[in-house]
Amino acid sequence: MMSAVNPVHAAVPPSQVFTRRATLSAAGYLFLSVFLIIIFEGAIRKWVSSATTLPLILMRDLLALGLVVYAWKNGHLRRYKKISVIMLAWSCLVMGWGLFQLVIGQSTPVVFIIGLRFWLLYTWFAVAAAASMNEADYRAAIRTAAGVMVLLAPLAIVQHFSPPGARINTQLDGDEESVFVAVVGVVRTTGTFSFTAGYATFLTMIAPIVFGVLGARKRNNLQFVFAVAVFISFVMGSLVSGSRTAAIASSMMLVAYLVGRLLFSKMRNKPAAFVAVVVALALTALFAFVFREAIEVTQTRFEQASAAENFGERVMTVLFGEPWVYDIMSWIGYGVGYGSNLATYVRTGSADVFALAEAEGGRILMEGGLLGFAYLALKMVVIGVGAFWSLRVSIKTNSPYAALLWLTTALAVVSWPALGNLTANGLLGIMLAFALLVFRHPRLEIFPPRASRT
Repeated sequence: MMSAVNPVHAAVPPSQVFTRRATLSAAGYLFLSVFLIIIFEGAIRKWVSSATTLPLILMRDLLALGLVVYAWKNGHLRRYKKISVIMLAWSCLVMGWGLFQLVIGQSTPVVFIIGLRFWLLYTWFAVAAAASMNEADYRAAIRTAAGVMVLLAPLAIVQHFSPPGARINTQLDGDEESVFVAVVGVVRTTGTFSFTAGYATFLTMIAPIVFGVLGARKRNNLQFVFAVAVFISFVMGSLVSGSRTAAIASSMMLVAYLVGRLLFSKMRNKPAAFVAVVVALALTALFAFVFREAIEVTQTRFEQASAAENFGERVMTVLFGEPWVYDIMSWIGYGVGYGSNLATYVRTGSADVFALAEAEGGRILMEGGLLGFAYLALKMVVIGVGAFWSLRVSIKTNSPYAALLWLTTALAVVSWPALGNLTANGLLGIMLAFALLVFRHPRLEIFPPRASRT
């Protein structure tokens, strides 16, 4: 359970504690602005104007950069001094390698700048957010993310039960033929995102937040209702997604939460934890029955996919890239940023496919060459260190929240198309920020007690 108060508040008058908790910092506002743009920019492009693509991307990138500058100017990065030093060294390496690619004619200035954006910006954004956001910012970010899940679930349900040609499923400049379907007549839901991968990625990112809210200490009925609504929305939103990725990730996170709730809780709290697990299973079973047709659609997708590809080979491709990549890649690479959908859009005016490879691992190696191998190694180190420390935090706080955050982060780091897809790149920055914030505020209360004003 996420509980207790930061000990630095112990000597502060209650009224001051309440005021400090209720006030968002500039870092909090910047973080929430970037997060909300990522969530709703697809809806604006899809249903308002496709011409807003580049302005929205530029806006959120400038806000993300603004948070990095804010954290640097105010000395917040010193809170993560070791991480900041490693990031600085890594940034110099990426910039140096990218400039080398540029000098020998392997890249172009535009692709190089796009590469710096994809390879560095949102990782710096995550570190800056974690270093500068206070408890009120972190709490607001968790509640906002949970609230977005409540808003997106009804939209996904309507999309699922609407025909592919319905206005809610098509883009302004698209038609029924361009809509992705799970099976004939049933769409793969996109929510507010412009593409199916965005919604599936969001469901993976939001999972630990959902279970953090569900497992948090509630102090009134409204908080209890909100937590249950968030959980139900997550279950329904996952069931109607039509995405294999969302189905696997959501199921895995649910099992991990249920096991973790029993495993990490104190002995005296295990009966209550057991009851909570039973209730969660009952709610899941209930909505699985209500949306059994959606489950059948997802099962059909799994059957079709298993007939067309080997699951083990698919997993290896996601982790390490397509096998053919190793035969055609060069040691220098094609240029950092070249394989992104933004670079493809700038070069061709269309971003329907990734230029180099579909899998993240393959794209990293194709773009960076030897630098790509260093990037894959760095990812494994980050996952290992983060998982180790998150497990220690979960044991110390008697809550599975930290471990769940880093389990999801590990999945995101190795599998999301973060160097290719604009939405996945931004959401990975958000995910990393949450994962680092759990080390700064391990005992944060999502629903804190109201301090007395007397």
